[in-house]
Amino acid sequence: MDTVKVSARSVPKAVAGAIAAIIREGRNVEVQAVGAGAVNQAVKSIAIACVYMNEENIEIVSVPSFAEIDINGEERTAICFLVEKR
Repeated sequence: MDTVKVSARSVPKAVAGAIAAIIREGRNVEVQAVGAGAVNQAVKSIAIACVYMNEENIEIVSVPSFAEIDINGEERTAICFLVEKR
């Protein structure tokens, strides 16, 4: 499974394009975000990816979860969104 990491400074349209490209290749993608700003950008990116995929008659869904990840030796809680075809 591919992983896309999103920050508060990520451009939603660019992230959505990456998500859509991975889904088009028939793979699932996990979108990871740490912090409120990053989660906001991730949710916008997934919504935009839904629009891109709907134009191709492909429906996608996302399932949120928590994950503990290591950032510079410090353990942080991330919100992860599993994005896959329905």
